[in-house]
Amino acid sequence: MSDGVRVRKDVPSGTIILDRPQVRNALNLRTLADLQQAFDDFHGEKKVRAVILTNQGTAFCSGTDLKELNEMHEQADALAFYQEYVEALQSLIETMLRFPKPILAAVNGWCVGTGLALALACDQLIAAPESQFWLPEPRRGLSSSISAPLLAFRQGTQLANRLLLSAEPIGAQQAQHWGLISELVSAELLWARSQQLVQGWAQGAPHSLMLSKQMLNDTIGENLFTQLAIGASQMATARTTDNAREGTLAFLEKRVAHFL
Repeated sequence: MSDGVRVRKDVPSGTIILDRPQVRNALNLRTLADLQQAFDDFHGEKKVRAVILTNQGTAFCSGTDLKELNEMHEQADALAFYQEYVEALQSLIETMLRFPKPILAAVNGWCVGTGLALALACDQLIAAPESQFWLPEPRRGLSSSISAPLLAFRQGTQLANRLLLSAEPIGAQQAQHWGLISELVSAELLWARSQQLVQGWAQGAPHSLMLSKQMLNDTIGENLFTQLAIGASQMATARTTDNAREGTLAFLEKRVAHFL
């Protein structure tokens, strides 16, 4: 599809691969658009019974592309850009939650910031033992308010608070202990295990699987989409602040941020 996203079809699965390893699969506007297109395409593929979201390189996703974000800070149309980015992210997350087929996140490496939001929008998450999960937004002057409702929905507010406020990474073993991921699989077997899980899901009736997802995400999680909309607004606002400018610049300059 592009240099940043690749797709493959291995019936009964469709696989979407984040493929910007040179920037640790950071999410820019183009990547978000390509991910949206990939899910839209697999939606109509009747032989594809489930989708695997995985990565090339040492990171599943390093979150928002901070280089792109930093370049926009001084632009006259910066606010419009922040809004466009956040709306694209919110739309993608909602597409995944309402997707009629199961989605499996197969995480190999670091899963950071908005990358964790992508993983949490999937129905099941497996990971290589070397993987790390991190919400560093407080150290960047940003907001993880898209990840927050997803974390609370999947795991409850206690775990959400620990990850959101500490800004400390956790390893895959700890993530499994807390129930964030369902199983650990060696990196070289990660895709094979993903395909095996999809083959198991494909034994069920498509309509039954769709109704199960609807019950969880639309009924039990009835307030989730409202919370995501509020979170998107907060995320866009946070990006306009002096703290965001300082945090992203400090990250790019590899120094400690000095917040007011």
